[in-house]
Order: sequence, then structure tokens, then C-alpha cells
Amino acid sequence: MKQINYKPLFIILLAAFTLCTALFLRPPALAEQQPFEAEDSGTQAILEKSLSLIEIDKEIDRIQEEKELLLLSLDETELLLVQQEAELSDKQEQAGKVLRAYYMGDRDFVYAALVSFESLPQWFQMLDFIEIIFASDKNTLIQYANKYDLLKENKNKLESRQQELILLEEQLHEQRSRVLALEAEVADELKNRSDAERILLLIKQLSDHWNTQGVEAVRQYFQALANAMSELPGWIQNNKQLLESKGLTYTITVPDTDLNAFLREQNQMFNHFVFEFADGQIIAKGKNEEIEISVTGHYSIEEKPKNGIIFHVDKLIFNGFPLPDTTRKQLEKDFDLGFYPQLIISFLKADEVKVEDGKLIIKLSIAL
Repeated sequence: MKQINYKPLFIILLAAFTLCTALFLRPPALAEQQPFEAEDSGTQAILEKSLSLIEIDKEIDRIQEEKELLLLSLDETELLLVQQEAELSDKQEQAGKVLRAYYMGDRDFVYAALVSFESLPQWFQMLDFIEIIFASDKNTLIQYANKYDLLKENKNKLESRQQELILLEEQLHEQRSRVLALEAEVADELKNRSDAERILLLIKQLSDHWNTQGVEAVRQYFQALANAMSELPGWIQNNKQLLESKGLTYTITVPDTDLNAFLREQNQMFNHFVFEFADGQIIAKGKNEEIEISVTGHYSIEEKPKNGIIFHVDKLIFNGFPLPDTTRKQLEKDFDLGFYPQLIISFLKADEVKVEDGKLIIKLSIAL
């Protein structure tokens, strides 16, 4: 399938305005201002929308690529099913002959042979012969059953992938609608501004800054957090004061001061990063040179694929600009910031997680 070349309208506008302004605006005047600064709320809103356009367009490309791979998988599965149905037909015919032989009494001769032997050696030979017949019949029936089960399994996979394709189509439609709406808003707002050329250059600067430095910085922080979270159970085991038991229930209480100390032990990157537990949320903020990141999220208990406390990114801000939900969801998918009690004690499971001022509290119980 030919991939759609999908580029936001604001990029086309940007190219046109950049060509014009390159002739009339002096670069040094723009260089004095950081690319992510905005003088007024209107400019801030336009820059936020432009960043969302960039990220949502990436999501469209990602979904489109996933769709292409899924279509290839569907074609392969459908071809495999045709082959398996032909093989099953052959096995079905063989199995039918075996079953009819037993049902119609065509195997009665084996029983007659057992009572018509003339010597003990002959009887043992007959037993060997009967065992060969039964083994062959059994093998034929087993092969048919296995082919049938495999065909059924692959048909279920095909149906599941067809449903995935429907969902992907819906996601593509939704994200494209969002892009079109944002493009129209940006174009409309730029049309009413006398400094549209300058704002378009700021959009380009913000885009370049995010793509060349921001994306990598955010992913580095999330990777460092994921690595640290994998070490958290062992750290809790070594800090018994954090774990309290009462009967068959356990409580883990982690102050944010202790968590910050733990993270800085894991990676010096967190020397510029601070975690806070407040108002039912986990807030993490960090600033290093030209990069400032703020993450706000919450934990929830999930049972599948295994019991654990999973972190959800509710808000992600880069240099003062909120990133869209598509970026947050992709980061959640790419980096596991969850906490799994079984890594502390194998028979424990998480029942409740809550955030109080300055503390993360996890309630555990025995997994039955």
C-alpha cells in the first residue's frame, strides 16, 4: 500500500514565510531571543499548537507504519489459512475413513484374529500387528485434531488483527481530524497578526529545538527513570524502615525526600531533577542548560499482564509548552515506570496506592 505523504499546513506556510523573511529580517535580531520564549498568551498558544501539530503528525506516521505492517501480516495469515485449510481437508478425509472403519465394524477382524491364533508366538505377532493398526489410526486422528486446532488458532488471530486494523483506521481518522483542526486554528490566528512572519520563525526555532534536543532529553530522562524503577524493589528491601507489616498486610511508605536521594544514587542526571508527592499527584521537575522538563502523573493498580503499580503521564511540559496526549502515551508505552511488589517478596500483590503530601503509600497483601 502506498504510504500517504501527510504534512501539516503550517509547515507549508512556514516555508513560504521563511523564504520571504530571509530576505528582509536580520538573523542577529532573532538570535537574541530563545526559540521557546513567547511575549504574550496569543503567541504562546500558537507555539503550543505548532508543537502539538509536530507530535500528532509523528503519531500519524507511526500509526500509518503500524497499519502497513498489520496489512502485511493479514496477507500472510490469510495465505497461511488457505494452505492449512487444504491440509486439513486431506487430514479430515483420512480421519473420516478411520472413524467410519470403527463405526461400520471394519476393524472387527482384529478382535477375531486375537481369538483365532494357533500358537503363542502367533498371538504375540498378532498383537504387534494390531498395535501398528491402532497406532496408525491414532496418529491420523491426532494429526487431524492438531491441524484443526492450529487452523482455529490462526483464524482467531486473523479476526483479532482485523479488529486491530479497524481500530488503527479509527485512530488515523481521529488524529488527522485533530491535525486539520489545529492547522485551521494556527492559520486563522496567524492571518490576524501583523507579526506572522516572526511567529513562524519562532515556530521553526521551537520545532528545531524540540526535534534536535528536546525529544532526546525527554527520552533520556524517561529511560533513566525506567532503569531506576527496576532497582526500587531492591532498595526498599535494603531500607526496612520503609516496609511495615501488620498481620497479612504490608505497607510501603516512601517519602519524596528518600526517593530523590535514591534516584540521585542511581543516576547523576537526577541531580537536576526533583520529585514531589502532593495533591494526589507525582510531580517531577528538572532543568539543565536549555532544557526544562515537567512531568505530572499518577499511579494505578493493574492486574494484567501482572499485578503492579503503573505510572500514567497526565501532563508533560517541555520548556513551558505542554506536549499532546499522543506523546505522553507513546512514552508510557516505551518506558515502564511501574513498580512490582513481587520483586520484593514473591507472594505479595498491590491492593492500593495513594499519594499524600510528601509520601507515596502502597498497601500490599498476600497473593492467594
